[in-house]
Amino acid sequence: MRQIVTVLAACCIFGCATGNAAKSSEEIPLSSEKALVYGTTAVPAAKEPIPLSLGPHLFLDDYLIASGTNVTRVVQIPERNPAIPNPIVTGEEDGCFQPYMTILRNNQTGRFRLWYGSRNQDLSEVVSRIGYMESADGIHWERPHRILPDPGPIQFGCSVVDRGPASTDPSIRYTFAWWHGGGLRLAISPDGLTFTPVSEEPLIPHNHDITGLFFDTLRNRYVATISVYRGGKTWEGDRRITMHSFSTDLLQWTQPHHVLVPDYSIDEGELQFYAMDGYLQRGRLTIGMVKVLRDDLEADTPPDPPEAYGVGYTTLAWSRDGETWTRDPEPFFRPDPQQGTWDHAHAWIDEQLPVDDEVYLYYGGYARGHKVNRFEERQIGLVKMKRDRYVARAASNGKGELLTPLLQLTGKTLSVNVNANGGMLRAELRDVTGTPLPGFGYDDCAPITTDTVSTPVAWTKSIDSLAGQTIQLASALEHASLFAFYLE
Repeated sequence: MRQIVTVLAACCIFGCATGNAAKSSEEIPLSSEKALVYGTTAVPAAKEPIPLSLGPHLFLDDYLIASGTNVTRVVQIPERNPAIPNPIVTGEEDGCFQPYMTILRNNQTGRFRLWYGSRNQDLSEVVSRIGYMESADGIHWERPHRILPDPGPIQFGCSVVDRGPASTDPSIRYTFAWWHGGGLRLAISPDGLTFTPVSEEPLIPHNHDITGLFFDTLRNRYVATISVYRGGKTWEGDRRITMHSFSTDLLQWTQPHHVLVPDYSIDEGELQFYAMDGYLQRGRLTIGMVKVLRDDLEADTPPDPPEAYGVGYTTLAWSRDGETWTRDPEPFFRPDPQQGTWDHAHAWIDEQLPVDDEVYLYYGGYARGHKVNRFEERQIGLVKMKRDRYVARAASNGKGELLTPLLQLTGKTLSVNVNANGGMLRAELRDVTGTPLPGFGYDDCAPITTDTVSTPVAWTKSIDSLAGQTIQLASALEHASLFAFYLE
């Protein structure tokens, strides 16, 4: 890591271009090979038992589902809570004028830290600053906000990665990503307050001014999310699409590949992908928040003002290998339908932050349209949801059953995330022939009848005795919704 810091310092001094992209990202041949859409491609059955790691296993997609009887997949829509004083970060007082932010929580102190795109004093539409605030609860922020020193000219973007106190080299614990002058730029910091640029030139050239950065802990690498504006065979005109690139040292980056691509056979209207961010890793699954833009729509009829246009909402996307992404065409979070509300035109989730048994979803909201009054009507809000409850597998006719493929079991306890309030869930473990294992049948299972994010499944025997064995997990649902299971 000391060698990296030395190289970074040299780059800053001499202005070397460290990115290895030979051409701008919008010139890379289009491919949807790693940009999939849920429901359009059948998931092939696993040929071998799926090894289960300890931790969470979500039913977001069909990877862990062999069959379902009277079970429906239901995307869970986060509900706005009037008790939260939204918007929690404002345009007028706090200077917010972008839908881009990073919120992190210090595990030692419990305090929340917020970096966001703040307006410049001259109200330039192409210059932004780094706004910064802290909070004790992630809702009420301590004011006045601070403007941090610029690591260089910033047009748009406010993405911060914290490698944590265990970072091998504390001087590069934090990395800040933004867009300016034709591509992704990066800066490093020991404290997240003063950043030193990595290079005077863009590290990844791309023509649309949206960037993001997160650290993939499963594969020990940085992931840059970049946006390009271009035409394609599966849509009309030029549209915004999303790409990923990888690096282990912040210096050399792989050739970007496409992860979100529109398709007129699936998508309605002039659908565009403004960005993907808010990444959260749960088990082997990485979950992202997709910012969908429909500039062909208007928030109101007639629009106010007359030239107002553009509606933005959020959908889910996920990856199991860190490279191929599946997006859900169904909206996950929409703008507030009530005219006159601060997030009536756009609701773009940009951050997911686990807090106890919940996930805080921070989002950028626009009141009347894409380009309307951007210095006062682009603000930040918060909705919450219970942990891992993105998608439910719900008993559609009162009673249903969900069956997994063959699994290699590990762990000493199996818990479930389920809403069985007013209903019931029982689970059963079966052998490779589909026969219930002695002591692990439905009749051996204590019924679960509560709404809980994690409660152990209790059979007459312990699953300790099944470690390493190949099994199937069956869940009988009665007026209940199952979200995930956990192995510990």
